[in-house]
Amino acid sequence: MLQRIQSVYLFLAALVSLGLIFVFYLWENSIGETVYAEDELMVFIMFLLSGALSLISIFMFRNRKLQFVLGRLNIILNFFLLGLFVYWLLNVPGEKDISEKGIGMLLPVISIVFLVLANKAIKKDEDLVKSVDRLR
Repeated sequence: MLQRIQSVYLFLAALVSLGLIFVFYLWENSIGETVYAEDELMVFIMFLLSGALSLISIFMFRNRKLQFVLGRLNIILNFFLLGLFVYWLLNVPGEKDISEKGIGMLLPVISIVFLVLANKAIKKDEDLVKSVDRLR
């Protein structure tokens, strides 16, 4: 059942979390150096964990409830990552040297969108299976 639409959404969320972090930078510091996700250990680990949860969730198609819970957990992780970015941006100047934001700070938002779409499709499948069980 890997051909379902939620598998595509989960794969795209994994691609955003695992692949695009190496392409797009998070921010530029005042010297002009670009900072990528792998330069910040905590951010890098959170992106890797988010991608791993998406990939694991793809292969949990037999257990839709667990797949749904893993998707929710992944959404919470991405919201925490987004909150961390907002905290760093709004924090007192001098702690984090952020002079210009990069597109990489929006990657959790893109991942959240794909995860919400996947969870919506998982919920739709679960409702369909429950409706068929009622007819038996």
